[in-house]
Amino acid sequence: MGNRIGGDSSEAHVLSPHKSLKTLHLESELMGTSMQWFFRVFVLFLFSHFASAQPSLLQSGPMVGYGQMTEVLLWVQTTRPADVQFRYWNTATPDKKFLSKKVPATADRSHIAHVLIDGLTPGNQYTYELLINGKVVPRPYLLQFQTQPLWHWRTDPPQFTVAFGSCLYINETEWDRPGTPYGSDYEILTVLASKRPDLMLWLGDNTYYREVDWHTVEGLRHRWTHTRSTPELQPILGAAHNYAIWDDHDYGPNDADRSYRLKGAALENHKLFWANQTYGTPEADGVFGRFEWGDVEFFLLDDRYHRSPNRAPDDEKKTMFGREQFQWLLDGLSSSIATFKIVANGNQVLNPSTGGETLFNYRYEYDALLRYIKENKIPGVVFLSGDRHLTELIVLKDTAFYPLYDYTSSSLTAGLSSFKDADNPHVVPGTLVNDAHTFGILRFSGPRTDRVLTMECWDHTGKLRWTHQVKANDLRVR
Repeated sequence: MGNRIGGDSSEAHVLSPHKSLKTLHLESELMGTSMQWFFRVFVLFLFSHFASAQPSLLQSGPMVGYGQMTEVLLWVQTTRPADVQFRYWNTATPDKKFLSKKVPATADRSHIAHVLIDGLTPGNQYTYELLINGKVVPRPYLLQFQTQPLWHWRTDPPQFTVAFGSCLYINETEWDRPGTPYGSDYEILTVLASKRPDLMLWLGDNTYYREVDWHTVEGLRHRWTHTRSTPELQPILGAAHNYAIWDDHDYGPNDADRSYRLKGAALENHKLFWANQTYGTPEADGVFGRFEWGDVEFFLLDDRYHRSPNRAPDDEKKTMFGREQFQWLLDGLSSSIATFKIVANGNQVLNPSTGGETLFNYRYEYDALLRYIKENKIPGVVFLSGDRHLTELIVLKDTAFYPLYDYTSSSLTAGLSSFKDADNPHVVPGTLVNDAHTFGILRFSGPRTDRVLTMECWDHTGKLRWTHQVKANDLRVR
């Protein structure tokens, strides 16, 4: 296939052709005033200046990965072999700076380095800068990470914000299908970053493998390198804690399942290009894992690695998650003491009115999951999903149980869906959005005894399309 990403390229942060006058017009509407518009254009100018003024060793990033009370994982990709370091400091005490260890970014790992920053103190905000071969690489946007606070037995849980989305298609004309480009409205990433979320959850189809990519490791790595180098993507990578699962297009071919022959390579590729803390269990491989932030626990699911084909016989052997992962999820929901239990999956989980690639098409697991939650009276369960190229909030109401929600947010930049769920009785009125690219926001707030989850839907122009509020006390069996 050849080396499709040049080793000495400095194009990673050059403004790309899709920055059209239309985009600038949308951005001016978003910023609201002429001075804000001027500032936005000036920032874009800085991107171009930094990229063209130096033959940069930086391909993409830096990216903030998982964060705990005393450690954080940072990620970066260079254009050729190099040593990577980070200088960081508590934002409140900028005179006292620390330097991480050097980590080599080597060709066998696509010039990617994961750098662990440990020995930190809980509940602090840190600013950082990137050094490649000992030289600072300036970035024209905020670089920050944080450590989780030690709030247990001391204070109310922290307020924090989570952004999430799916279906990020970045055009590459040479390998795209002929016709109208499938990716558009990249400015949504700029809008997303402007919300300053603490966390960003990538819910699958975070890149789109093309036919030319599917069958070689080099093809998989090229696609990730190309997508990850998108200029508009860099600010959200650099200032939010990023966690990711996958769906079919960033796992393998369309509708890919456990039979995909490069599934092992795809898994290693995911681990290489992301920075989650854990992947799978000793008994089962995959990208699934769980983590806590404040009083919320997140369950990240893998709907591909162990998945039966969609057209497999519809019996108890047909699985989306595999026996081990499914039991891991049930056990985790039972053991969790979190106020909210956010279960994130690539495909929709709760939608019983749409077939295809929803859990309802895997009826044994669908029924078993809902039955387990209800029989064990597990409180605070909320589902997140992507995939469908539309946004909607599904609710299943049961007079003997609390309402179960599935917030689907799709797509970020990929083509919009022609599906019409307006007549689906399970869609919360006013939440269906299929005419714009969108992302979701979750805001967790309130005292320990009265926690509140506020869901928001934002589009690529910066317009708030809807909000929906749920109290933790209403997500429990009385």
